[in-house]
Amino acid sequence: MEFSGIVGGIPFISLFIFTGILVNLIQVSCYLTIWPVSKRTFRRINGAITELLWLEVVWLMEWWSGFEVKVHTDAKTCQLMGKEHAIIMPNHVSDSDTLLTWILAQRVGCLRSALTIVKKTTRYLPVFGWTNWFSESIFLDRNWAKDESNLKSSFEALSDYPTPFWMTIFVEGTRLTADKLLEAQSFASSKGYPIPKNVLIPKTKGIVTAVQSLRSFVPAIYDVTIAIPKHQPFFPTLLTFLKMQPCKVAVHIKRYSTKDLPESDQGIAQWCRNRFIAKDELLENFAATGTFDEEEITEFRRSTKSLIVTLIFAGIFLVGGWIFLKRLSSGWQYPTLATVIGSVAIVVHIFIEFTKMPPPKIKATQICTQ
Repeated sequence: MEFSGIVGGIPFISLFIFTGILVNLIQVSCYLTIWPVSKRTFRRINGAITELLWLEVVWLMEWWSGFEVKVHTDAKTCQLMGKEHAIIMPNHVSDSDTLLTWILAQRVGCLRSALTIVKKTTRYLPVFGWTNWFSESIFLDRNWAKDESNLKSSFEALSDYPTPFWMTIFVEGTRLTADKLLEAQSFASSKGYPIPKNVLIPKTKGIVTAVQSLRSFVPAIYDVTIAIPKHQPFFPTLLTFLKMQPCKVAVHIKRYSTKDLPESDQGIAQWCRNRFIAKDELLENFAATGTFDEEEITEFRRSTKSLIVTLIFAGIFLVGGWIFLKRLSSGWQYPTLATVIGSVAIVVHIFIEFTKMPPPKIKATQICTQ
């Protein structure tokens, strides 16, 4: 039930809001004083403090809920991850996909520069949206007439970024649902395309703009395929993590050099469509075998850094809260505590509702698999 997720999420969201407000205040101060003088210095400071906040989310997933990520890739890609700018191109299966890319980024040392292209409404989420704005994530209206110039200018602004960044682009444009998959299958059938079973048909304008704008200083695209094993009791979502329900995800990563991609817009678009046809086949094989062909990278473990950072902030939060309540008169302590808990519960509900999948209009059994 969502209620248990709200109750279970109150301690973490309280800590997240407390840390986030501190981070946002530092970001505002640095943006007003340091950004006009040295954009490079601001980015380094902002990255360091943003990483502290995102590490709490990594802790929530890995330590609180027991979320497991199995990474499959080749040795060369493994060596280069975190050491170069990269475009990250995953399939989109749940509301936790962005958080999953943070786990991957943290494991290779670039969590502080993990950027994402997200819908504009995300900007207004407390703490999460504001921190992403200062970190130069890109917010879209989902109106190409408005988004094209925004994307180009945002990409060009990253040319002097001081540390390796990951720019995540969900080219399907939305999460995979039974309704969306049926629409994609109908569209593919009308166009004579291969019928997808596990992915949607990519919307290529964004990735074309990204490649053409970034290829001069971004050497790679990481084609990321997220697979959720069958028969596990829980599906990875924010609500799942808050309720301490463990689940597993397998991730396949293949590196492509941006210099080897086609030069024309049409060529890049077709390359992207071909990659999603290959993703679909890869996921079909995973469903049959339960694994990917590439060797699993077993040295990736739960982040000790996220555990230490979260424990430190939790200690500060608890001590500070206790001191604050003790200084209040006895008549105000309980009403203040109840107000805080109620406010946090509302914020938890907002996050859950914002990330919740829409109710299906059709049954999964109605999906065409021909």
